[in-house]
Amino acid sequence: MRYIGSKANLLKNIENCISTNIHTRQKTFCDIFSGTGVVARYFKSQYEIISNDVLFFSYIIQKSLVENNFIPTFDKLKTTVNNPFDYLENTSLPDVSKFVEENYSPSGKAGRMYFTSENARRIDFIRTTIEKWKTEKKITETEYYYLLASLIEAVPSVSNITGTYGAYLKNWDKRAYKKIELPQFEIQNNKRNNKAYNEDAFDLEKHISGDILYIDPPYNSRQYAPNYHVLETIARYDNPVLTGVTGMRPYTDQKSVFCSKHEVNDAFEQLIRNADFAHIVLSYSSMGLMDSDFIEKTLKDNGIASTYSLQKIPYRKYKSKIYNENEVFEYLFYIQKKAQNNVYVLPEEKTLYIASPTVSYGLNERNQKYIKSPLNYVGGKYKLLPQLMPLLPKNINTFVDLFCGGGNVGINADCKKLIFNDINTILMEMFKAFSFMKLEDLLEQIDETIEKWNLSMTNENAFIVFREHYNKNRNPIDLYVLSCFSFNYQFRFNNKHEYNNPFGRNRSHYSDTMKANLIRFVQKVQLASADFVSYDFTKFPIDNLTINDFVYCDPPYLITTGSYNDGNRGFKNWTEESDKTLYTLLDKLNENGIRFALSNVFTHKGERNDILINWANKYAVHHLQNDYSNSSYNTERSGSDEVLITNYMLEGEK
Repeated sequence: MRYIGSKANLLKNIENCISTNIHTRQKTFCDIFSGTGVVARYFKSQYEIISNDVLFFSYIIQKSLVENNFIPTFDKLKTTVNNPFDYLENTSLPDVSKFVEENYSPSGKAGRMYFTSENARRIDFIRTTIEKWKTEKKITETEYYYLLASLIEAVPSVSNITGTYGAYLKNWDKRAYKKIELPQFEIQNNKRNNKAYNEDAFDLEKHISGDILYIDPPYNSRQYAPNYHVLETIARYDNPVLTGVTGMRPYTDQKSVFCSKHEVNDAFEQLIRNADFAHIVLSYSSMGLMDSDFIEKTLKDNGIASTYSLQKIPYRKYKSKIYNENEVFEYLFYIQKKAQNNVYVLPEEKTLYIASPTVSYGLNERNQKYIKSPLNYVGGKYKLLPQLMPLLPKNINTFVDLFCGGGNVGINADCKKLIFNDINTILMEMFKAFSFMKLEDLLEQIDETIEKWNLSMTNENAFIVFREHYNKNRNPIDLYVLSCFSFNYQFRFNNKHEYNNPFGRNRSHYSDTMKANLIRFVQKVQLASADFVSYDFTKFPIDNLTINDFVYCDPPYLITTGSYNDGNRGFKNWTEESDKTLYTLLDKLNENGIRFALSNVFTHKGERNDILINWANKYAVHHLQNDYSNSSYNTERSGSDEVLITNYMLEGEK
């Protein structure tokens, strides 16, 4: 299949880039913008493959040729159809025309010339027959995708186009007269648990990790979805409303920010920052929207600078007066990523159940060592949990999360009772609602709200109207739904306590991953009979605590600029005096024999918190890596020294 930006001619170069820069054995290889999958398929013999693309026709190909390890046998189908390929290619066609013939051939009212009428009718017959076999359970899921992939690969060979489906030819190309033939693929068995995804790359990053991440994003303003809209329609066969001379299907939710010069830099920084992979290999054109200096800086900011490399490969692409072929290069970037500390483990999957043994929500999720908050709260400690939790004591009676925020630490505590405290009363009311509602009722209400207000990652008007509705009614479940479609999934309020976070266009939505996080969090909250309170930390009733209890503190950091401690969100700001008052409270806990732990930073961007440093001298100080993303004070390059201060020593510590 001819495909924009295909890397078929660069496979050896990519392989050489990997072998030159990576000298240890790696297990997994992720092709996160897979396209036709030539890169993923090439490396399948060497690695366990993760492939992904937002286009469904691409997903079909990866599902069949990358994820799958065996040629289907069609055992059940063979009781009535001995050879499905011969049947699909040669069975007499019905007289009734269907979608492809009506919309992409001269037989239709629009008279479009993508296919001859005979080939269009054959495509309709093949597609509807495959779907019929699936519905009747005559073929397995693997066989279904194998047949669909065969059809998708066959269609371009009889398409009356120059290369893409952005337009059709006004005269018939000789290839269009050929009879469509379905290829039967050889399938490579790499004896590994490969996985294909059909997700937005930013969403996928949240629940995958591995060794090598290969990135081949769009590099110019040409969107892939409209250029391959006919293949996407055949793949989905969803009878979309077509528009224009070329019969374009809607593709708003498949637009790539990498095709926008105003969004591409931020998108690339986010993609690299959140990538939980040990090594990054990037293909990009010298004619792309991002310049090589920016790419280099972004990679070095998020990776180990000494490992950075760039290979420039002459790429003969244009022959015009504007571009000289010697000035056009395909870039191959490499860098070793800084440790991400993601707690997801790669290959195994399991079904997530709620506490009731009779009800299953059927969510496939990666094995998680730690529960993740359903909220993306600024300053959240989720990615630091692998470092934090081993430093906290076990078998606690009451665990107090004094500045709980999203609750990532408290929800993972080993304790008999949980108390979450935060001055943000709006947040606590939402958590209380989570703790009181039946889980099935909560999930049903969320689904009904999304449907009622027509919320999606592309419908900004619906989001704005729903945000206004929430600010008038303050329903706590509505607040959670609102956050699902907000920019970076975050919470932000103005001085009137009105929610004012903007819309998360093309990214934020209520995904299966968010649903899984919510279920696990609510399960733990309800099983632990957690309490949610909103004391100012100075008024928290510490006199009720005993030596078997524990207090964890993650206050706003004095020398950072987080929006939650600037006093401009309708809640109390954090000052030097606040720091001193907290240290006095912790000293009192220590005098009473109550264990505590304090998260904070000693230094940040050249600033030092000398008050904290001097106070901490009498306690144990653990220095942590701080290269996690959801924080306004992160980044190792800024010189931040993240610490955990405790008034106890763990077994084996000196």
